[in-house]
Amino acid sequence: MIKVAVTGACGRMGSLITKNVLEEEDMELVAAFDVRDVGSDVGGVKVSDAKDVDEVLTKKNPDVLVDFTTAVGAVENAISAAEHGVNLVIGTTGFTPRQQAQMGGAIGERVAAVISPNFSVGVNVFWKMIGEAAKHLENYDVEIVETHHRQKKDAPSGTATRAAKIISDALGGKKIIYGREGLCPREDEIGVHAVRGGDIVGDHLVLFAGDGERMEIVHRAHSRQAFASGVIRAIRWVVNSKKGIHSMEDVLGI
Repeated sequence: MIKVAVTGACGRMGSLITKNVLEEEDMELVAAFDVRDVGSDVGGVKVSDAKDVDEVLTKKNPDVLVDFTTAVGAVENAISAAEHGVNLVIGTTGFTPRQQAQMGGAIGERVAAVISPNFSVGVNVFWKMIGEAAKHLENYDVEIVETHHRQKKDAPSGTATRAAKIISDALGGKKIIYGREGLCPREDEIGVHAVRGGDIVGDHLVLFAGDGERMEIVHRAHSRQAFASGVIRAIRWVVNSKKGIHSMEDVLGI
């Protein structure tokens, strides 16, 4: 039985992940954390205050801590989990390079961690596809458009940022710009654009535009279950993986 703890357990993704964990026969939800609804019940588990992570991890000794919170909170949670020997699955986005370095230093060779801006199986295949396409369309203009619900805080999305880096790397380090305004004729760059509105779960479009033709590769998430299903796969995988930081590509073997 895999013992799982979830931070941000009362949020949109956190509540869905806890629901999925509770439905799995080989998993047990042993702890849930949040800054709100502290003391409420989640599948028979009392929601603990996020500031009590160290205390609860010591008491409950989970195998995996899942984090979908904020960049600041995720760094603190990763440090605490690593100190307690708890493996990690992190889907939080918006990290600065310094925060990434902090997490990497904490995780080191102490625990295994799967860190990904998107746990959808389809998105990870999408990343693979755009990387391959870029190699064959090196002279085409590239634009990335991502669309999310009005409450998403960071922009562009972690998925779009990762997509831009994949394409840039495939093309030898092509420059990436974010949005355009005023006089800005197109040069040899990758353009990234963020749209926010309504309750859109997440759409990502990569446009390769050439003379006389264009190709679009699109991924659309119809519900957050696409992400939660990937998290469940990552939880099972991380408990048997070697220590260090891994990606969802490692989980899927692609």
